[in-house]
Amino acid sequence: MSIKLTPWVVLGIIFGFYFEVAPFLPLIALFVLLPLLYWANKKQRREGVPYFEGLTILVTICLGVFIVGISMNQDMPHHYNKLNLNNNKVWHLKVREVLNPNTYSKRYVVKIISADNENASGKLLFSRPVDSTLIDLQVDDEFLVHAKLDSISPPLNPHQFNYKSYLKKQGIQHQIRADHSSIVKKDSAPKTLFGAASNFREHIISLLKQKNFGKEELGVIQALLLGKRDDISEGTYNNYKNAGAVHILAVSGLHVGIMLFLLEFLLSPLERLPKGKTLKLIMVVLLLWGYAFVAGLSPSIVRAVTMFSFVAYAMYLNRPTNAFNIIALSMLFILLVKPLFLFQVGFQMSYAAVFAIVWIYPKLQKFWFPQNIIVRKTWQLLSVSVAAQLGVLPISLFYFHQFPALFFISNLLIIPFLGLILGLGILVIILALTDFLPSFLVDSFNWAINLMNSIVGWVAQQEGFIIKNIPFDGVQMILGYIIVIGLVVFLSKPKWKVALLAFGGVILFQSWNMRNQIQLQHKEAIVLAHRSRNTVLLHQTGNSLSIITSDSTNIGSIASNYSVAERILNSSTSKLKNSYLLGDRNLFVVDSLAVLPLEENFDYLLLTQSPKINLERVLDTVKPKIILVDGSNYPSLVHKWKQTCKQKEIPFHYTGEKGFFVFNIKKD
Repeated sequence: MSIKLTPWVVLGIIFGFYFEVAPFLPLIALFVLLPLLYWANKKQRREGVPYFEGLTILVTICLGVFIVGISMNQDMPHHYNKLNLNNNKVWHLKVREVLNPNTYSKRYVVKIISADNENASGKLLFSRPVDSTLIDLQVDDEFLVHAKLDSISPPLNPHQFNYKSYLKKQGIQHQIRADHSSIVKKDSAPKTLFGAASNFREHIISLLKQKNFGKEELGVIQALLLGKRDDISEGTYNNYKNAGAVHILAVSGLHVGIMLFLLEFLLSPLERLPKGKTLKLIMVVLLLWGYAFVAGLSPSIVRAVTMFSFVAYAMYLNRPTNAFNIIALSMLFILLVKPLFLFQVGFQMSYAAVFAIVWIYPKLQKFWFPQNIIVRKTWQLLSVSVAAQLGVLPISLFYFHQFPALFFISNLLIIPFLGLILGLGILVIILALTDFLPSFLVDSFNWAINLMNSIVGWVAQQEGFIIKNIPFDGVQMILGYIIVIGLVVFLSKPKWKVALLAFGGVILFQSWNMRNQIQLQHKEAIVLAHRSRNTVLLHQTGNSLSIITSDSTNIGSIASNYSVAERILNSSTSKLKNSYLLGDRNLFVVDSLAVLPLEENFDYLLLTQSPKINLERVLDTVKPKIILVDGSNYPSLVHKWKQTCKQKEIPFHYTGEKGFFVFNIKKD
């Protein structure tokens, strides 16, 4: 039953989120539909119109819309968006999650307790300078800050990662930036289970840092066992990413699944006792949640342990046919509690991998069952890896645009020993907590992690097998799943109807690619990007891109992101000039030399590199239709120019505020 209801709850969550439906509307619909559902269940006959099934679908969709509306919390009576957000307020905030810091700031997800001593609710992103002298904030800390809410900035460049959309899918739409002088930390604050788990994890990390672990090895140990990736170097992380093994560095379904099978094996003697199977189930679930507590009860670990608690129950029932229903039930349970998990990449990939393993792995085993035990175990491991990879492939290409062709080698070399590494790691943590961790065990575990890093590094160096910058959009992702499902069903049960599904998916996939190529051939676009201390113009003509810039060494990922999304095959770089003709419109660039155009009535006037000009006089003489300012200018000058354009009623576009600018090059 759960496998039939879950897709409709998912549909309701998607509909409610993107259309921002207020929760009271689906609540009213539920009050109306539930009595009708009860009546239909009593009156419906086996033959005829399926009123009951139709009403069940409507009720389930409304439930999804309702729970996502409650989760977003914007229409609740005390939500902060009911306040006047234009003024500074004294915000009373509580830390809910410590995020990975970036180069410039430390960031936290905080819960609002009050604003100017009035009860308020909602979540915010809070950030402060990374060099702040304030003691690091931890989960459950409460503090007061006098500040004004800022909106989350949208992407400043085309096809850049949309952090604003990412945070919105976590129920966060505003942020507070403050330095240490604006923060007053409360001496005592109510503790929660999440805070206790976070503090316990930090205590474990502090104990491990006192031992003789290597810096790189300790960073991987923290990520592998405790889900904290702050201390992993960029080089090590990129090695795992390129080797197709980055999932090892995030405590997720893989780790919890291995833990589950380890516990099932270690606790199997309990089955000999009266009601031993039930006792083993209880012990397994409690130990899984104990591990979640050790790992800090982060959202990813809570999600994974919840899922595998249901899997443990399915193993207890020992009914393989129930596997899909149990997994779907776990998904339904998680979404009813945390509907916004649906939009997290980790959630999507975890369930795609698990469903694929449960479905595809048995088919691969039926396809070939070697007699030699070594070959059989290798084939089983490879089958699991291939099944999981098929499940996540379309999602992975959509989000990450790369495919590590040697993923099966890294999995074959690492996954068989990951259970041993995790088991040894838990033993290391337990002994560290009891202050009885022998040095030979530290050296052994350090050597094992170093060996794993070396293997991953070797695989990552085979760059010819890493396919990068793969264009893949949402339609291709959906069609990709249709192709995968069709091929798996056809290879297991060859039938013409199934073949039509697979080949139809391939035809639609290729048709969509042809449509994109035709559109690409006729596309021309010129974009002014935002880059600090540089000017970057992107001129696309079909599948070719010309990068026009004043400093070719300071472009960053602007051109690569654009090239992947727009399916660019060829790119070149040229030096920025002062004058351009864009269709029947003209653009003049005023740089640090402050050379001004001789003609009047320019369409676009671009100011770069902080030219020393009197803009008011320039506007009167040149008479441009719009002023463009990029990230190469001093902020003080930008502010001054903005005020001048406002007085003169001339349109003003600063890429640091409004993002990239697309030129109109169509001829009138």
